[in-house]
Amino acid sequence: MRPNEAPVQGCDRRCDGAALGDLRFRSLLGEAKWHELPFPIRRRFSKRLAAGATAVYVGTILETHLSRAGWLFAQALRLIGAPLPTARDANVPSVVTLTEDMATGGQIWTRLYARRRSFPQVIHSCKRFAGRTGLEEYVGYGVGMALAVEVEDKALVFRSDGYFLEIFRRRFFLPAWATPGTLSVTHAELGEGRFLFTLEIVHPRLGLLVRQSAAFREHLT
Repeated sequence: MRPNEAPVQGCDRRCDGAALGDLRFRSLLGEAKWHELPFPIRRRFSKRLAAGATAVYVGTILETHLSRAGWLFAQALRLIGAPLPTARDANVPSVVTLTEDMATGGQIWTRLYARRRSFPQVIHSCKRFAGRTGLEEYVGYGVGMALAVEVEDKALVFRSDGYFLEIFRRRFFLPAWATPGTLSVTHAELGEGRFLFTLEIVHPRLGLLVRQSAAFREHLT
């Protein structure tokens, strides 16, 4: 058994151990904040995905707002793999898969967004349990961000706490003026097995650059 995993045998559904195999998000939040979250959110963020296991979520993009500056920024990021939505499509299918990163022990998130006029956009990122906040998102090409984890209105919120570049194994945090602003991702429970994913980037001077929301449910295989 891994250090971050909890035993699940001999415990019924009323016991957290029945749904908690991976305790890392719980540890980042602390006990009080963790138990403010609805049970389905706690269950999703406690999945053990070792040994090739994969979690799959299917849903629909409800809204994709890109301001003019946000659209330009998203296009520029194609140079590092397009980690933000590049089109304003809504009411289109989306699929998200979650697997373990064999190299770092983190979690690889793969997001597929259908588009009306071209092939689907595929975005990869890795959540790594490391860095100054204990959690960071790495999008590739040496680019990533530290993440603070919070609970707001019974929703799980990931919020940027500094962007960095890794060059020749050295890490450089960018000054605030050189960043797109604050990025936040919210995971809120909708009930009946569904949850709402919301991505926002807000620049201190340009305002809202990007907002995308999507409703998902777990695909059981």
